[in-house]
Amino acid sequence: MISFSDFEKMDLRVAKILSAEPVAGADKLLKLQVKIGNEERTLVAGIAKYYAPDALIGKKIIVLTNLEPRKIRGIESQGMLLAAVKEDLSEISLLIVDKDVEEGTKVC
Repeated sequence: MISFSDFEKMDLRVAKILSAEPVAGADKLLKLQVKIGNEERTLVAGIAKYYAPDALIGKKIIVLTNLEPRKIRGIESQGMLLAAVKEDLSEISLLIVDKDVEEGTKVC
């Protein structure tokens, strides 16, 4: 259990995927360029097994934006996308916005 005040610290936003490409030397990772409001960020996500890069372009997803940046395979990942994951990791489903919501919109 976390407190409500801990939950309030999370900054969840709508992001649009501008580009996606495999990370060299890593079969599970994709490097995503996303737009969050007027800002562009790079995310590294372990979704390559489940999504082809070209199929992701233009999708609007939910991103945790105030996560401390982390270097993954030499790439600075500036946030984390949200996905539903089966317990046995056999399937991942990105949390995708189903209506035309502007990039950068706060999720609550």
